[in-house]
Amino acid sequence: MADDGRFSRFRDPDITGIDMHVHGGTRASSSGAPQQAPKEGRTGTTYNFAEFVADYRERKLCAVIFDVDRSHVTGEGVSNDAVAELVATAPDMLMGFCSVDPHGGRASTDEIRRCVSELGMRGVKFQPISQAFQPNERQFYPLYEVAEELGMVVVMHSGYTAVGQGRPGGGGYRLKYGQPIFLDDIAADFPDLKIVSAHPSWPWHDQALAVARHKPNVYIDLSGWAPKYFPASVVQQANSLLQDKVLFGTDHPVISPGRWLKEFGELPIKDTVRPKIMVDNARRLLGFEAATK
Repeated sequence: MADDGRFSRFRDPDITGIDMHVHGGTRASSSGAPQQAPKEGRTGTTYNFAEFVADYRERKLCAVIFDVDRSHVTGEGVSNDAVAELVATAPDMLMGFCSVDPHGGRASTDEIRRCVSELGMRGVKFQPISQAFQPNERQFYPLYEVAEELGMVVVMHSGYTAVGQGRPGGGGYRLKYGQPIFLDDIAADFPDLKIVSAHPSWPWHDQALAVARHKPNVYIDLSGWAPKYFPASVVQQANSLLQDKVLFGTDHPVISPGRWLKEFGELPIKDTVRPKIMVDNARRLLGFEAATK
């Protein structure tokens, strides 16, 4: 997929990080008005997109932007076009991933194709718990077939979610769908598909570590958790055997880049590993040539 001059800062040797996990909010606009919808289950997460862009530009960060289509569960979808409009406000430093209803059949695979051909998106995001599906069931394989064919990155939520947290019955959401071991089947059956297991995956973090260690096409992003709460095994593996498979991510607006970067700086990560997690691994995953000073 040609980039037509976009994403120039993703190649810039002076950038400090590529945030692989940012929620845009499909009610947002580029006007600067704080129109984003808060993420369900969180508080205080409405944010001003123009200020977000300015902050990331000042910090020399790039970001991948997406939302989650939960129309099968809630009746409310997302607008991939709106996400693309957000990306268009800063195309040098932002990249869009799409989202589709995994239960949508042909309509969903067609939407993935449209998002690539018309919107220039380079990945697709799934949230199995809030979308109510077990990712390794065969009925969902056409989604991965299209993503693999188009060279897209698949970001799959894993582990606990705050969606429905504290509501009666957890709002009906089932945590079982968040087990990262499901990605093992997908990675085995689609060896050329690039997969990101999103978040440190607590309480199944060791599953995620094992799958990423075993399957060359599986990565882990460190979003959604303040780094000071990362499980010890995640830190140990990121610092050693998985140093080429782990990615910087915040889950913005849930966690600010300021907090994430400060706490990540306090972890006992080797100086040689930090740039891999912050930039180099994402560049390789996204298909950009390594930049050198």
